[in-house]
Amino acid sequence: MALLDLFVVALMPVLKVLLITALGSLLAIARVDILGEEARKHLNNIVFFVFSPALVFSCLAKSITYKSMASLWFMPCNILLTFIVGSALGWLLIRFSRAPDHLRGLVLGCCAAGNQGNMLLIIIPAVCREKGSPFGDPESCNTHGMTFASLSLAIGAIYLWSYVYNIMRISSSRNSQGSEPDVSMPCVHSVGENRNPSEIQKLELLPLQQFSSVEDHVEVDVSTYEGTQKVLVPAKIMIFLRMVWTNINPRTLFAPSTIGAIIGFIVGTTPPLRKATVGDSAPLHVVLDSASLLGNAAIPSVTLILGANLLRGLKGSSIHPPVIIGILAVRYIALPLLGMMIVRGAVYLGLVQSDPLYQFVLLLQFALPPAMNIGTITQLFGAVEAECSVIMLWTYVVAAVSLTLWSALFMWLVS
Repeated sequence: MALLDLFVVALMPVLKVLLITALGSLLAIARVDILGEEARKHLNNIVFFVFSPALVFSCLAKSITYKSMASLWFMPCNILLTFIVGSALGWLLIRFSRAPDHLRGLVLGCCAAGNQGNMLLIIIPAVCREKGSPFGDPESCNTHGMTFASLSLAIGAIYLWSYVYNIMRISSSRNSQGSEPDVSMPCVHSVGENRNPSEIQKLELLPLQQFSSVEDHVEVDVSTYEGTQKVLVPAKIMIFLRMVWTNINPRTLFAPSTIGAIIGFIVGTTPPLRKATVGDSAPLHVVLDSASLLGNAAIPSVTLILGANLLRGLKGSSIHPPVIIGILAVRYIALPLLGMMIVRGAVYLGLVQSDPLYQFVLLLQFALPPAMNIGTITQLFGAVEAECSVIMLWTYVVAAVSLTLWSALFMWLVS
């Protein structure tokens, strides 16, 4: 199939994302003010607590079985590799760009966490339905593609809320303790101030309210290590990992999306539960249908929020251009190139099945823009929101071209 035809096939899904994003920006402008700051925060909470868990649960319950899990075992490893490689590249970027302390968690998060769920759930069905798709019958392609995208969404959500969430929590916590006094953003613990008791009770459900200022402080004086020039690089990495492990609160590992993924896995892989909930003739099919109905609102809601946040990015921030350029280079040059080596190596070693669509999804996981939920995390903590908006603005603008080019190349490689 001609590369130009594949380029056209790859372009259509990206255009859909751009159109919804542009609508979100339009709804956030001052004259319209439908997605103002308060509206975005409320919608973020609905997405966090309701839409995303329902989407993860419904997708996994429908598509995951013991048989599919046995054949898709490499995907969780592949997504984990994207986080590991992205984190390593992000750490190098921080060292070379000398990013401020209060931005380090954000930079690591943007380099490590790609949009493993929402983008794939949009791109894969659109590619399958597009005329000239290299993946065969549209219906069969869509069925298998949704399985791959659902698993990617679930695994990506687990990694995001267990790793990136805590990285950014540590960064914002250190910032609120005075490590970066010139930053005017409110600290995490100010979220519950000036609230009436009923509002405080609701906010206590948020993961950011589930740790105290005493038990979550870093026990290791990291500044001592950072000020010592003779410490070896591996030792610094071990110090950083120890700091992360010390600050992880087990309760924050079970974000609503993670809980939805766990329930979805249980229902999908337990035959009695699957028979009771999956299928039109199942006695409890209304439960899964209701979850699907709620979950369908997750992707457009998050994309609209992204568009509204991008509007804030147009106003600019104090973030330095080398940091933005470095994130773009990591996400759209280094990661896709390394991803091709990893996936093609796994295929050569027989670790990955020969399904072209499966290989395409694995390759695409290395070329995705940063996860939209990073913006949700910054809003939950009330820190570096402006900087995150600028990064998201540039990464998603460039993704319109980069993701299309990489998608066309990946389809050509696997077809």
